[in-house]
Amino acid sequence: MIDHDRLFKELLSTFFIEFLELFIPDMLTYLETGSVTFLDKEIFTDVTAGERYETDLLAQVQFQGKPSFFLIHVETQATAQAKFGKRMFRYFARLHEKYDYPVYPIVVFSYNQPRQVAPSEYTIEFPDFTVLQFNYRIIQLNQLNWRDFLSQANPVATALMAKMKIAPRDRPKVKAECLRLLVTLKLDPAKMQLISGFVDTYLKLTPEEETAFTLEVGRIQPDTQKKVMEIVTSWMAKGLAQGRREGIEQGIEQGIEQGIEQGIEQGIEQGRREGELKLLTKLLTQQLGELSATTTAQLQGLSEAQLDQLTDQLITLTTMAGLETWLTETEAAEGFDSQQVDVLLQLRQRIGFVTPQQKQRLLQLSAIQWQTLITELANFESVQALDDWLDQQLS
Repeated sequence: MIDHDRLFKELLSTFFIEFLELFIPDMLTYLETGSVTFLDKEIFTDVTAGERYETDLLAQVQFQGKPSFFLIHVETQATAQAKFGKRMFRYFARLHEKYDYPVYPIVVFSYNQPRQVAPSEYTIEFPDFTVLQFNYRIIQLNQLNWRDFLSQANPVATALMAKMKIAPRDRPKVKAECLRLLVTLKLDPAKMQLISGFVDTYLKLTPEEETAFTLEVGRIQPDTQKKVMEIVTSWMAKGLAQGRREGIEQGIEQGIEQGIEQGIEQGIEQGRREGELKLLTKLLTQQLGELSATTTAQLQGLSEAQLDQLTDQLITLTTMAGLETWLTETEAAEGFDSQQVDVLLQLRQRIGFVTPQQKQRLLQLSAIQWQTLITELANFESVQALDDWLDQQLS
């Protein structure tokens, strides 16, 4: 289950001034931007209803050029709720009573449904007399068009686009645009991770949408495209999860703590590499057409550094022949001569692919061992069989 309150609170507290600048720019004309102090959450109990409420975000700020303060109260609401205005008024009254400061109330409605405009006031009135008309600012994300925020160099806009009004067919494009904008903001790694994680949480794509997303990434400028690929959080999540599993398994087998740590590191690296390989394969297929089994196997044998090099070359690879030449030249640059490159081809035909680690070990073979490998090619039926043979030869 998504912890909406935590995600929104973390985003808005990290980029609070940017949030105000995006949605309530007039406030910045009288707010001292360096005076923001976040206060502890306030807990209110509704004795009548038997319910307990907590404020989401409460900031104390100073009026510009004055020794006086006011409060900004921000509530984030992930579900539509009847009588929500009454709750906002109760928050307002109790905060005003406790702190004796003016209170500026704001609500961010993040739900997908309903689509109608949410109320922004709470009123108590009689036929002949209005006792109370309490207003609060609303930011209803499903009323905002994501396209209107494409030119905003604002981290909050980049994140919240994922929750705005999006046609189903546009979901892959929006995710790609969010990440493209994120790269252009040049934030520190922690803040980039915060926003990319927010976007990935709220824009989980189906397999079909992932394919469309890959095509959208392929249209991004090459220098930005590489950075976008690096921050796709679904790969990071996969790498971390796989790393933990492999680390625990390796630690159990070895019986030492170091095994767990090494396994986690290897799993993260492997997960990242597999994610980049998957995206590259999709991009190449979109750009050049269906890849042959041989070409696919060669791609699987590339190291992470070589995948990065291939990413840099994507814009220049306009034909399948160009890709095949690049792959052959890359293997030659690793130290394989023409005969050995041919042996690698035959191995791939038999066992599917040769891993980067196996290629490194093959380079350690002597000329005599290479001849032995050639004569025994017919015996290899799996990647594991090649590993076992290399273990025997290099022990």
